[in-house]
Amino acid sequence: MSKKITKRMQALLDKVDTKKVYDITTASVSVKSLASAKFDETVEVALKLGVDPRHADQMIRGAVVLPHGTGKKVRVAVFAKGVKADEAKAAGADVVGDDDLAEEIKNGNINFDIVIATPDMMALVGKVGRILGPKGLMPNPKTGTVTADVTKAVNNVKSGQVNFRVDKKGNIHAPVGKASFDAEKIKENVLELVKMINRLKPATAKGKYIRHAAISLTMSPSLELDAQELMDAR
Repeated sequence: MSKKITKRMQALLDKVDTKKVYDITTASVSVKSLASAKFDETVEVALKLGVDPRHADQMIRGAVVLPHGTGKKVRVAVFAKGVKADEAKAAGADVVGDDDLAEEIKNGNINFDIVIATPDMMALVGKVGRILGPKGLMPNPKTGTVTADVTKAVNNVKSGQVNFRVDKKGNIHAPVGKASFDAEKIKENVLELVKMINRLKPATAKGKYIRHAAISLTMSPSLELDAQELMDAR
């Protein structure tokens, strides 16, 4: 049984040319016109990559600091002690600790969006890995969240760092701003994300790297993006 389309969604679909492939400049303007919710919707990009994540060397994972941020206030937890804990607090981390932080996590008190850890804390972090992992919160060197430079890590996250990872089917989904952003800022954020993903292209990837791309809002239909234009972004 097909799901009934609401009047709101039908009105949005009427604004979208499903046969059109949008360049990023036009798409950044057009996606803003699809805002219909009572909240500031997130602008999201979806990419289908020509990689096979079953092979370790084709598991695309990384992080990028968007030039205009994500528009979302991010709460950061840092596993550190001593001087590094002081540095994390000074940088604006919301939660800083070691054994006490691990205990809070075990008790289900997870009131943060990103976890950063100094390398010497990873044995402790591993003890709560089964809790953090499924929530996508496990620190990882590839996303800059396992580092001795906690000041830089906290600043990056607070200023709009986006972590991305290809799923089992070769897809990446990432936020690139809010509907309230200027179209130019949305465009620049998208290109910054795509440039980083292009830099991570594995030498063993076969065929077209970005096979499909789309941009949408939290509650809108998607607009197909010109995949070749994105692959050319450097």
